[in-house]
Amino acid sequence: MGTSLTPEFWERFALLLFAAMGVTFALAALFDALALRHQVRRAQRTPAVPARAPHRPETVDHRTSVNC
Repeated sequence: MGTSLTPEFWERFALLLFAAMGVTFALAALFDALALRHQVRRAQRTPAVPARAPHRPETVDHRTSVNC
């Protein structure tokens, strides 16, 4: 037993589809703006003074080989 898709169905489908697309685009823009704001705030912070680098020996006895 099949049902036919009426013009009312397609009107409601189109309305809901465009509403969902609008909500999706609005949320994407909001989250992009929040991420950009967070990045700018992190860039404006003054970096902490790094601790002194650990002492490294002058000679290296063995290096691990890297094969690609």
